[in-house]
Amino acid sequence: MFPIGDTEVRGAGPGILTIGLIVINVLAFLFQLTLGQAELQSFFQQYGVVPVEVLEGDQLYSLLTSMFLHGGWVHLIGNMLFLWVFGDNVEAALGKVLYILFYLAGGLAASAAHILVNAGSDIPSIGASGAVAAVLGAYAVMFPESRVRLLILAYGARVARTTAVVFIGIWAVTQLFNGVASLGAETAQTGGVAFWAHIGGLVFGLLIGFLTKDRAGELDFASDGQRR
Repeated sequence: MFPIGDTEVRGAGPGILTIGLIVINVLAFLFQLTLGQAELQSFFQQYGVVPVEVLEGDQLYSLLTSMFLHGGWVHLIGNMLFLWVFGDNVEAALGKVLYILFYLAGGLAASAAHILVNAGSDIPSIGASGAVAAVLGAYAVMFPESRVRLLILAYGARVARTTAVVFIGIWAVTQLFNGVASLGAETAQTGGVAFWAHIGGLVFGLLIGFLTKDRAGELDFASDGQRR
C-alpha cells in the first residue's frame, strides 16, 4: 500500500524545497552507485549514524549526512514517494525557512530516538525515513481530513482513498508494533530497519504540527482551484 497523491493541495505552486530535498537524496544515491561494495560499506560507516561513535562525540556530522543516504532503490523510492505526497502541504504551511529547519530537526530527533534505543550499536543507520516521518506527523495534525490516494497491490493493483489521519495512523501503529518487537531478539522482520527512528521523527512532527496548526488553516487550496 503506497500513497500516490493527496486531494487537498495547499499553497500556490509546487513545494520547491520538497523537490530540492528529493533531488539531493537522488543525487547522493547516484553517487553511492559509483562506489564498490567495500567502498560503500566504509562510506556508510563514516557518514551513517553509528550510535557508539556519536555517543563518544565522534562523527557528529553524520547526524545530518545520514539522512541523505539510502541502502537501495526500494529504500530511496519509498522515502521520496512519501516526501513527494506529503511534503508540499507542510512546506506551504510552515514557510520555506521553518520547513527546512523542521525537516532537518525531524531527522535529528529520529537519530536521537534510534541512538537512545541502540546505544551500544556499531551498525550505521542511514535514510531519510526519520525526517519524512516528521513530515507525516505534521501533515496528520495539519490536514487530518485530506484524502490520500493509495496504490494497493494485493490481489491485483487498485487505487483506494482514505483520510490522511487514518493512513498515517495505521502507518504509525505499524512502526510502533515493529519497534516494540525489535526490542527483543532480531528477526527477519525487524532486523535492519530503524523503527525507533521512524517513531522519534513522527512524535517530533506531531508536536510541531500541534504548535503550528493555525498556519495550515490560513492556506488556500492550490492556485488553480483543482484537487489532485
